[in-house]
Amino acid sequence: MADSRTVRPAGPLDGGYGWFIVLSTFLVFGLTFGVIKSFGVFFVEIHHYFATTATTSSWITSISVATVHFGGMSPVGSALSAYFGHRPVVMVGGLLSSIGMVAGDIHLLCSLNVLFVSSSAGFGYALTWTPTVTMLGWYFEKRRPVANALASTGECILTFILTPSFQFMVDQYSWRGAMLILGALQLNLCLCGALLRPLNRLVPPKELEEKEHELELLSQPHIDSRSSNNRSDSKKSDALKVKIIRYVDYTLIANARFMVYSMFGVFAALGFFAPSLFLVPYARSQGVEEYQAAALMSISAVLDLLGRVLFGWVANLRLVKTVHQLIVTVILLGIVLLLGPLATTFTQLALFSAGYGLVFGATVAIHITVLAEVVGVERLGSALGFFMLIRSSGGLLGPPLAGEMFKRNLVTSDYPKQ
Repeated sequence: MADSRTVRPAGPLDGGYGWFIVLSTFLVFGLTFGVIKSFGVFFVEIHHYFATTATTSSWITSISVATVHFGGMSPVGSALSAYFGHRPVVMVGGLLSSIGMVAGDIHLLCSLNVLFVSSSAGFGYALTWTPTVTMLGWYFEKRRPVANALASTGECILTFILTPSFQFMVDQYSWRGAMLILGALQLNLCLCGALLRPLNRLVPPKELEEKEHELELLSQPHIDSRSSNNRSDSKKSDALKVKIIRYVDYTLIANARFMVYSMFGVFAALGFFAPSLFLVPYARSQGVEEYQAAALMSISAVLDLLGRVLFGWVANLRLVKTVHQLIVTVILLGIVLLLGPLATTFTQLALFSAGYGLVFGATVAIHITVLAEVVGVERLGSALGFFMLIRSSGGLLGPPLAGEMFKRNLVTSDYPKQ
């Protein structure tokens, strides 16, 4: 069992083995959010198979997105990492993700309800994402924007690869067979966990050192009087608070800057995943051929990659405050999304995909860096947990709301028959 204290690195490494942590985080981004963004290919097939509404089918991805966020909350993802260590938690998360995908392939249990259950593989995703991103923040300081940007490119690179690959697997083996292959692919998340080597030099934050000093006083004899007994009760209460903060830094909910930033996460999650889910089926409903429709996500992924690398590098130059850069990219992302419904041809949809990918990548490249600046690297693990918990409401509601908006274009009869 790992040391249960909340810890931070005595000196950020900014390189060395830290690049293996970047590799691990790169693969985690790709095998979690990259898979979710590529799931639009399955959406069309599942929509046909169950002859259900677009809104109902969208809950599959919606629940997966929400469980990624909800499962990453401090009492689960961060607390388990603090207690058992980051490596075993990530490996267990990878195993759960694989089991969830395979469960969706079992023919005898193949129903929409089971798919809802299997989409809880998102919980496994959460157990892999939060610990790896936290450890990445520990290994880097000066190069943190670049490290986060490079690691996050795993999402767009694997989206570029997986979207046409999923379409090919669906055509060859049906969507159930493709999910079985995906389940095997998810086992690579266990390898990502194995790469998470704990830092050798760890020290507790200053505030915990002060609290632990107070705990030492509890072992000293006290005068048997009413005042000394009250003082002892107070110190015991402080001791309990310290133990809780070691796993869950609940004081973050009183941090106004953190709560404001978390609200950004809610609204971002409402719209971030809707294009990834509905772009392919929307293109199909407009008469775009299936492989061209799948190519739209690949176009988005290429520009997403460019946006993350370019704007991560810009953030690392420190020319402007990172939070100001984030504000600009979020405004641009909103404008692009508003223009999306105007695209009806493949060319127009390709331009939308490129614009969406570029500004989406620019946003994702720096939002974790901004969070670390808001709360400090010592509290990053708990902050990521609470941020994901608060953001989960947006991730849960976003895809169904989008499904309601586009349901007239996404009825089953609109798709070309296979």
